[in-house]
Amino acid sequence: MPRVLVVDDSLSVREMVERALERKGFEVLSASSGAEAMERIGTAMPDLVVCDVVMPDVDGYRICEFVRGHGELSETPVLLISGIVNSAVLERAAQVRSSDVLRKPFTAGDLARKVDDLLAARSRSAEATAVQPAAPTGEMAALPDLKATLGQLAATPGVRLAALVDREGFLIESAGEIGGGAEVAGALAACLVESSEGIGREMGQGAISSILLNYEGGMVLLRGAGPSAILAVVLRDPTALGKFRHYVEKALPELLRSI
Repeated sequence: MPRVLVVDDSLSVREMVERALERKGFEVLSASSGAEAMERIGTAMPDLVVCDVVMPDVDGYRICEFVRGHGELSETPVLLISGIVNSAVLERAAQVRSSDVLRKPFTAGDLARKVDDLLAARSRSAEATAVQPAAPTGEMAALPDLKATLGQLAATPGVRLAALVDREGFLIESAGEIGGGAEVAGALAACLVESSEGIGREMGQGAISSILLNYEGGMVLLRGAGPSAILAVVLRDPTALGKFRHYVEKALPELLRSI
């Protein structure tokens, strides 16, 4: 039974979140302040934290930083909730490596879906880590490193970040601006979920080779990278688009060999 810690100075919000998650079978703990939350995090060892951004003592960003700095809990998903979700909020959330941001007011269904997605992503990550193969030797050692390949793309002039995501927008690997991976994954998840019968599926099937998406944080170039992965490149300078398409086409064969 996953254990979720709910942090909000509003009693009504805490009670709504608690009811929604308890109906899903989660064990729910709560804290009415940031200070109380930090005390409970170390003792309760939650599987996920749902935390309000604006609180009178310690804000949600600092709570997220506290979790990321906790050795045993550093990979614990942190879902921030906020009445305002704009570029400044998303940028700050990305800097502290929050897992996602949910806008208030939200429904119980919205919350449950977010929590399910974050826990599922964490489970996949843990499974992948547990079955990591031994260090490659011989011919396998010559395969290009995924992180290095993405790093080369991210270093291209006019590019903020290069990331590999699955069709649902979950982050596989990224390189570039620190903390940007969470921001891009969140933006792509929203785009792909809204068009799950369109962009995500068609790119996965190869029906669409590449597409540009505008979102609040900038411009994203998506390029299919096999049946289950999508390469996402965040452009700092849209004028670099034409030149960068050439680099993407050159990098794709290496990416396909890396995943």
